[in-house]
Amino acid sequence: MAIRTRDDDSELEESHEINVTPFIDVMLVLLIIFMVAAPLATVDVPVDLPASTAQAQPEPEKPLYLTVAADLVLSLDQQPINRDALPARLDEATAGDHERRIFLRADHRIAYGDLMSVMNALRDAGYLKVALVAQEQTGP
Repeated sequence: MAIRTRDDDSELEESHEINVTPFIDVMLVLLIIFMVAAPLATVDVPVDLPASTAQAQPEPEKPLYLTVAADLVLSLDQQPINRDALPARLDEATAGDHERRIFLRADHRIAYGDLMSVMNALRDAGYLKVALVAQEQTGP
């Protein structure tokens, strides 16, 4: 019969501490998933922009977008607005600063005359700095 004493070092002691390495791995994977998914979850007005070969210009800190959808519905910073309320909503959004640049996005199916009527409404409201937004064209 064998007797085992406490001085025997050949047996490993049980550890009652939590191994945090798998938890860190899971948290890093979740962080990457959320970093990839967060930009995809932003709400935006769906518009099919035409392509342009012009050099991309840097955007201001907080651009003000006026969007004309394919069904001619106007949206100011993703909020649908009535064409008659456009001057008042622009004054409210810009705090009356008529020197602020308005970024105009329009679906490529919009007729030229309809786009010009929106630009005329902007001019009549006193906003003369209008930038047309297009998709950046890659390749030849």
